[in-house]
Formats: sequence, structure tokens, C-alpha cells
Amino acid sequence: MKTISIVIPCYNEEENVEALYLEIKKIFNEFLSSYKYELIYIDNDSADRTRDIIRALCIKDKGVKAIFNAKNFGQFNSPYYAMINSTGDATMLMAADFQDPPEMIVKFVKAWEEGYKIAIGIKSSSKEAALMYHLRGLYYKLIKKFSDVEQIEHFTGFGLYDKAFIEVLRKLDDPTPFLRGIVAELGFRRCEIEYEQPKRRAGITSNNLYRLYDAAMLSVTSYTKFGLRMATFIGGFCSFMSMLIAIIYLILKLIYWDRFPAGMAPMLIGMLLLGSIQIFFIGIIGEYVLSISQRVMKRPLVVEEERINWEMDKEV
Repeated sequence: MKTISIVIPCYNEEENVEALYLEIKKIFNEFLSSYKYELIYIDNDSADRTRDIIRALCIKDKGVKAIFNAKNFGQFNSPYYAMINSTGDATMLMAADFQDPPEMIVKFVKAWEEGYKIAIGIKSSSKEAALMYHLRGLYYKLIKKFSDVEQIEHFTGFGLYDKAFIEVLRKLDDPTPFLRGIVAELGFRRCEIEYEQPKRRAGITSNNLYRLYDAAMLSVTSYTKFGLRMATFIGGFCSFMSMLIAIIYLILKLIYWDRFPAGMAPMLIGMLLLGSIQIFFIGIIGEYVLSISQRVMKRPLVVEEERINWEMDKEV
């Protein structure tokens, strides 16, 4: 009997983890009875009762496994780490808040049975704030336009991955993995299945402006040269314009010596403009340097504090 591993990253999801377990178990009993499930909760140092509920599920069902991180290692490292620790014939990644619909599991498995090594969910629409959805769409289009790798629009990582692709992830040894980009760059032939993203079932999202910015910059620094090239082009253009304006000012001053006061205002405006452009691009270059630094340091993806129900794997 084949096994489907389902990875569920958690952070303060006490209202959702048990409900999701019951829904997944119901789906396997009704539609996927020929498969076993390996349900892996990886908790990113939750401050609520999430871990207590997961422990209770692990005691009740040996098909449920848990990895408790020593601290919060971010929204990308934690699920990636659980995926490369999965043992199933295929591995699914889905959110704990029901924004990744559990009923999609059946569609993903069907695509996998048809021969696809990867089956992913693409958001065709969303019940989240309309402005946020459209801003995400604009971001995806910009990344897709400037990336060296063909990026996947409205893809969050939600999907099913064959064990052959999981083996690729294990070999990457990337301390700052960006799964969405990796799937686009290194993934096998894939099946893209559209779905409408529902609202969170319960609780408050942990995403904020900083986390969204962090995700955006990881994508930019990992898969585009746009920032660096833009710095070069805009810097060259500003240098050319500065020289042109300086020559024009010099000619005008020589021709109209007494009637053309140069004044300080143009100089100050020019200095402030060039200074702000320099600071902006120093920040962009700093993001690339930070990305390089994190990769060079080779720190572990996560540090485990505890894992539950993995003893059976060691015995086998």
C-alpha cells in the first residue's frame, strides 16, 4: 500500500490543527482508502495550545507525526525541512488554516496516478481582500517578467510532489530554500489545477508586511538580476543626464554671464536626487549580499526541539 505524506506547517493554529486532521482522515477513508497517510505537523514555536493538540493527535493516531522547532525558523525553512523528512511515495504541502482546500488532495493524487510527478494548486481567485489579491498578481507578473526562470503565477507551494522530486530537494543543500522558485526551475512535468482560495477557517494570519516583504525579496534575490541591472542602467542614465545638464548650465552661464544666476537650488535638488537613488540601490545590493551571506554560512534549516512518532521509521 502506497503512502501519501501530508506536511502541515503550524504557527499558532490551535483552532485549526485538529479540524484539519479530521477532514484529511475523512477524505482518506472515503476517497483514498487504498492509500496510507503520513500526516506531518511541523510547529514553528507556537505560543498557544497548538503543540498540546498535536501531541494528543500523535497519541491517538500513529499515522500523525510531529516536529517541534526550537524557535521560529521562518515561513520557508520549516515546511521545506518537513518535506525532506517525509517518507511517503508522494508528499503534499498544505496550510493549516484551510486556505488550501483539503478536497484538493483527491485531485492531486489523481493527477499523480496519471503520471505527473508534480501536481500544484493555482489560485484562480481568492476570498481574501481584493486589493491584496491584485497586488500579489502584480508581483507575480513582475517576477515572471524579470526572472531568468519561468515563474508560476499565484502558486504558494500548495501541491503534491513525487518522492523523486523530494529527493531532488534533499540534494540541494540550500539553507534559504524558496520552494516556489525551485518547483519552477527544477521541477518535473507538472499538472496545474486551479482552485478558489477560501478565507481562513479560524484564527489570525501570522503574515504581516515584513513577512510579505521577506518573501518578495527572497524571490527577487534568488531568481532575478533585475535589481542589480536596474542599478547599473539608472546609475548610467543619471550620470549622463548630470553631465548633460552641467554642460548646458556652463554654456548658458558663458553666454549670459550677467543675466543667468546659477543659484544653489539646482545643485541641492540634484544632490538630493542622486543621493536618494544611491541609497535605494545600496539597499537593493544589500539584499543580494544578505542572500549570499545566508547561503555561505550554511546554517541548518531548522533546529529540532522534539519529534513524535518517528520511532517506527528507525525500527524499519
